[in-house]
Order: sequence, then structure tokens, then C-alpha cells
Amino acid sequence: MSVESVLFYLFGTILVASALGVITARNPVHGVLLLVLAFFTAAVLWLLLQAEFLAIVLVLVYVGAVMVLFLFVVMMLDVNVARIREGYAKYLPLGIVIALVMAAQIVIVVGAQAFGLEFFPRPEALPADHSNTRALGLLLYTHYVYPFELAAVILLVAIVAAITLTLRHREGTRTQDVSRQVRVKRADRVRLVKMDSDKGEQP
Repeated sequence: MSVESVLFYLFGTILVASALGVITARNPVHGVLLLVLAFFTAAVLWLLLQAEFLAIVLVLVYVGAVMVLFLFVVMMLDVNVARIREGYAKYLPLGIVIALVMAAQIVIVVGAQAFGLEFFPRPEALPADHSNTRALGLLLYTHYVYPFELAAVILLVAIVAAITLTLRHREGTRTQDVSRQVRVKRADRVRLVKMDSDKGEQP
């Protein structure tokens, strides 16, 4: 067994374990951190496939930006874990059925009969002057330009939704009224008081 095979199975195992930890972690913050670990291990697998640009983008964009956003959103939402656990047993059978259906679909689509080595052999070694960025750009902005734009719109909607979740009404919180701040006058904020100067007693 080659070194690449050992690294693939090692990081593949870590990836599967961290992904399972994301859905089984009771603390939402722990789930986000496990998802960061999953992204790191997925980046290593991209490196093994000679896709260095995708690996770097996965770390910089998802780990450095998206997951930080998720972490801040989870912390700001103040998730009540005890309340979430109340309906765990109620929806467990439905969740198991959905998980089995999804697992069956994954086995059918990503099975060995469609994705074996005989269908997709090991990629050939690329020359030193090969540019992954250029090859990816040609594919994104020619053959996959519409799916690429659709993914950008979906990400924009996700960002707006995350901001909206943080703006829910909470008792005791202070919010800004921009229109009221614009209409304010000087007399509403500043009061001029005229006082006689204190001359003091003469010695």
C-alpha cells in the first residue's frame, strides 16, 4: 500500500468521524468546530487529488469566513439546548427513516458500479506548469456559469437569513431608530443654562 493510500484512508476516516460528530454533538459550538475539522480533512483529500487551488479555497473561504460566521451566529442566537432535546424522542423515528433513505440514495449514486476505479482511474500526474486556477476558471465561466451564479444567489440569501435571525425581538435590548435620530434637533439634546459667575468673597 502506497503512502497516498495510507493518507487517504487516514484522513477519510477522520473526515467521516468529524462529520458524524457534527450531527451528534449536543453543544452547537462543538458541532461547528467539528465541521471545521471536517473541512480541513476534506482539503487534504483535495491535495491528494492534485487540486491545490480547491484545497486552499476550502480552507480560506469556508474555514476562515463561513465557519466563523456560523460560529458567531450560533453564539448570538443563544440556542436553548434543553428545549431542543425535548422533541428528540418524538422525531427520532422520522429522522432514522430519512437517514436510511438518504444512505440508500448515496449508495445507489456513489456505488462501486458507477464510481469504481475501472470507471474513474487514478488521475495522471500533471506537469509543473499546470494551473488549477485557470482550468477551474474556464469550467466555471463557460460550461457551469449558470449553476455558479445560482450558488452565489443562494449564499447571498443564506447571509441575509443569518442576519435576520440575529435581529429577533428580545426583552431588555436596545435598538436604533434611524429615522428618529435623523429628525433630532439641537434643542432636544442640548440645553443651555445661563448662570451668574461666582465672584467669591473679597478678603
